[in-house]
Amino acid sequence: MKIDIRLDGHKHQIIDLDQARPISQILKGTNIDRDHILSYKINHTNYVNEDYLPTGDTLVNCITAKHPEGYRIYQDTALFIMAKALYTMLGDKHSMVAEHSISDGVFCEVFNAEKFSEEDCSRLSQQMHEIIERDLPIDHLEVKTSEAISIFNSMQRKDVLKNIRAHYSETTRVYRCGKYYDFFIRPLADRTGLIKDFEIIYQAPGFILRFPAGDEMNISTPFILPQKLFALHQEHDKWLDILRVHNIADINRLIASYSISQFILVEEALHEKKIAEIAADIVKHKDVKLILIAGPSSSGKTTFAKRLSVQLQASRAKPIVIGMDDYFLDRDKTPRKENGDYDFESINSIDLDYLNLQLRLLLDGEQVELPHYDFTRGVRRRSNHFVKMEENDIIVMEGIHGLNDALTATIPENRKARIYVSALNQLNIDNHNRIPTTDCRLLRRIVRDHRYRGYSADETLKRWRDVREGEAKNIFPFQENADYLFNSSLTYELGVLKKHAWKMLHFVPSTSSAYTEARRLLRLLDHCDDIEDAQVPYNSIIREFTSGSVFRY
Repeated sequence: MKIDIRLDGHKHQIIDLDQARPISQILKGTNIDRDHILSYKINHTNYVNEDYLPTGDTLVNCITAKHPEGYRIYQDTALFIMAKALYTMLGDKHSMVAEHSISDGVFCEVFNAEKFSEEDCSRLSQQMHEIIERDLPIDHLEVKTSEAISIFNSMQRKDVLKNIRAHYSETTRVYRCGKYYDFFIRPLADRTGLIKDFEIIYQAPGFILRFPAGDEMNISTPFILPQKLFALHQEHDKWLDILRVHNIADINRLIASYSISQFILVEEALHEKKIAEIAADIVKHKDVKLILIAGPSSSGKTTFAKRLSVQLQASRAKPIVIGMDDYFLDRDKTPRKENGDYDFESINSIDLDYLNLQLRLLLDGEQVELPHYDFTRGVRRRSNHFVKMEENDIIVMEGIHGLNDALTATIPENRKARIYVSALNQLNIDNHNRIPTTDCRLLRRIVRDHRYRGYSADETLKRWRDVREGEAKNIFPFQENADYLFNSSLTYELGVLKKHAWKMLHFVPSTSSAYTEARRLLRLLDHCDDIEDAQVPYNSIIREFTSGSVFRY
């Protein structure tokens, strides 16, 4: 039998065996350090531990924290250890909620206990270190659902009970470490000792659990709180408190009680109110004549720009929309990545001199002919589209580099307003199972890519890692440069996206490297009840990804 050993998806070596052996023994003949392996993925499908016994030709992918899937396992395992530590400290009367990502960590709050202090954070960190140093086993158990209900009843985990009762099956997977039990929809590592580094930062009204990053997987830099982004998260959390919605079960409750229509109208009204406030404030600043909109993939930037343009007109300003992509350099001048591919996401792929020249001319009251970029031939052409700014006109430009000062370096600061748009989801499956913001954006992109670009879910999933790397380099470092931030997430959207993405994800073949990612998203969507498209307003950001929008794209 042949065992194809891979490390984080990259080919490592092929081992011929004359008889079956567990993975732990097979790896002794390699130079792979098992102390860095968080899990083993078999034939692109299931995660197993090192005791697994391959019985035929098998692909064994050794997953470390440097791999996106491994990084999620690392994060969830660290959260599991933190939850166990809190349970030891506070017992079953408290409730810990992992609320949202922030910088390189996750913001958490403790409820039903005395105010969590900076001293408590130190105690929590010490307790976590003790659990990790003991290298305790984390048991993956498949138990009868009735037994799982009994376990979480005794722990007063009402948030978990809502889910496993609503999505009943004969068995439920739970995780156990000593006498502590928890429920996670994603896999965890097999031992607490695999979590090498973390940091607890006190941040009222809660704290931040930081994760390591980089090739060395350590925390080597002081934590810098992105103040504007954190404030936006806190603002959104207050609205969720008012709406009494934090977990998927709360949305499903509204669907079951036929109250979802009113909830959707309120959430969409909050979006519109925020966009109107941004537009009115920009118009109030008479010097501002250039609005720059940026954000990561599938944040709904295009629909936001169109809705902002409507609100600008309602505030007696006339928007002139300019496409950033029309200022791309000709293909033969476009920079390339290390692998030789064109780097279209680099700011140096834009003709910055020409863009700044045209913007200066427009702001000085001159007439200019806007360019048109021919993507088929990779050249910029004349458009015969001439524009000239009048007194109440304002330029609106949307693109990934909008917050980067280098994009409009020659335009005075008092003439610009920068807006950061991102889908900052704060909906959880339960208190410990956070739905990453990137999952909402990824599902949006899967639906849009299939409908408008003809891509399969398999193709979109395989491209997503490159997309994320581009965002980390070109967008996230500049988000605090924004004058305004807009959260384009809609709490109900997973129920709408589910029926569009469901079939596409099921078509990802088991032989694909994206198969386990597709199954993970399906497990997430399985917790969501369907919401019909007819419930969604025609100017909603979600319509940019499904269909039926009043706007043209």
